[in-house]
Amino acid sequence: MRTAGTKTALYVLIAAALSLPGCGGPNAAPTPTQMIRADGATRADVVQAAGDVLTRMHFAIEKLDAEQGLVRTRPLRGAQFFELWRSDNASAYNWEEANLQSVRRSVELRVKTEDGGQKTENGGASGLCVECEVSVQRLSLPANEIAGTSEAYRIHSSSMPTLQRVEVSPQQRRAMAWIDLGRDPNLAARILARVEQRLQRVD
Repeated sequence: MRTAGTKTALYVLIAAALSLPGCGGPNAAPTPTQMIRADGATRADVVQAAGDVLTRMHFAIEKLDAEQGLVRTRPLRGAQFFELWRSDNASAYNWEEANLQSVRRSVELRVKTEDGGQKTENGGASGLCVECEVSVQRLSLPANEIAGTSEAYRIHSSSMPTLQRVEVSPQQRRAMAWIDLGRDPNLAARILARVEQRLQRVD
């Protein structure tokens, strides 16, 4: 009996351990595109609302096309801790990352017609959905060669011990690159929520 009880307890512990999120948890899977429905609104209304929301969030609009239902922004550097008016760091992790690394984000928002979407009386489409993807990149800056620990202050720049400035050398500039970090679903959800609020105010 003790052996059967021990085996049962062991199976319960193994099942509990396997159910906990680890390396194969939510962060390991690719994040899906964030989406909302925009019933009763026209494609132009959604695109205009999205453009207004992103401009207020300090994104520079690269492309705004009401006919194609597309809004695309230029990359925006992540907000620093003293920029209290910014709202592009949508979680504590994003805030920490933007303050420790050189991070930039770009947004692509698409307005699509769902299958079977019918036109409403005011010319809106009943089957519109809005998809938002936020891409994140981090700057990779190669280190300078230093002679010893006394020159550690110039590992990433040509600073002096008394004056710290970020001045990249020509060799560093040639080797620097932006590395893709994936998607930011928290910021995408925040943008879509603001677009939805703005559309409700228009109605």
